[in-house]
Formats: sequence, structure tokens, C-alpha cells
Amino acid sequence: MWLPLLGLVLGISLGLVSDLQIPQVYGNYLSIAVLAALDTLFGGIRAHLQQVYDDKVFVSGFFFNIALAAALAFLGVHLGVDLYLAAVFAFGVRLFQNIAVIRRILLAKWTDREKKLNTNVPERKDLS
Repeated sequence: MWLPLLGLVLGISLGLVSDLQIPQVYGNYLSIAVLAALDTLFGGIRAHLQQVYDDKVFVSGFFFNIALAAALAFLGVHLGVDLYLAAVFAFGVRLFQNIAVIRRILLAKWTDREKKLNTNVPERKDLS
């Protein structure tokens, strides 16, 4: 579970440190690729927490989502329609859904842990 987060932090750090400039023409493609990658990352974290994670599904989903989003943006540019907005909307919705499920799972685990800790604590008797 920590490997994708480590990769995300490493990628952001390298992006901030490097002097790489992306041309404005590719801005739409890059935004969709980043959203697709984040969607896949949080989907993988969600699957891990739900104990249904599969490496093949994660890797294939990562590349398929990015390719589909880039193809949709490319098609939109050639048709003169902002189709990339559909991909931004779809990936944005999925991203927030995955984050919401992750939050619920972590809250449930935290609540269960608190209940276990509270039931295992013996009561103190007043000796006065």
C-alpha cells in the first residue's frame, strides 16, 4: 500500500525540483493523464483496503485509463469539441468516490480499533 504513495511523493518531488516545461498545447492531455493516474492510484489503495487488490488490474487500469483519456482528448481536439472535459468530469467523480470509500474504510477500522481497546481495559476500582 505504501509503494504507490511513495511513488506519488517521489514523482511530485521530482516535478518540483526539475526545470521541465510542458508546452501549453499539451496542457489538456497532461491534466487528463494526471487525473487518470490519480484515479488509478486511489482505486488501487481502495482495492487494497477492501482486500481485493490485483497487480494486473492495477497496471492494466493505469495504462488503459491514461490511453483512453488521451485518445478522448485527441479526438476532441480534432473534432473541435472539448471532449477532454468529459474525461476530467468522469475521472474527477471516480477520484472523489474512491477517496470517500477509503475514508469510510479507515474510519471503520479506527472505530473498531477504539472499541477493542476500550473493551480490553479493565475497570479501575476506587481504593479510597
